Amino acid sequence: MVKKIAMFAVLLIFSAPASFSEYGDVVMDRYKDTMAEVDLSPVVFPHWTHRIQFKCKACHEGIFPMERGASDITMSAIIDGQYCGACHNGRIAWDPLYCDRCHSMPLPEAGQ
Repeated sequence: MVKKIAMFAVLLIFSAPASFSEYGDVVMDRYKDTMAEVDLSPVVFPHWTHRIQFKCKACHEGIFPMERGASDITMSAIIDGQYCGACHNGRIAWDPLYCDRCHSMPLPEAGQ
């Protein structure tokens, strides 16, 4: 019986969608027009992935207010160590040098 349950669990895990962070993702597209001018897609922040690793107070209220749109997040601010840059600084987490890690929102096909 235990063997059957284990096999069922393995099947569930491997048949799940490839991305587990879709639930709770936050799309940040305040500057989508500016991003589009330089061929960058909007940012997809995997909130749930971060939430699994950290308690809410790790980011809220000190780094990010708990109010939608209250943070004016720009690359300049991130590079200066604000917002995402508080952790994504090359010491705590990877540097903000890999554009596609954050700017990952699929762009619509041309003509759509």
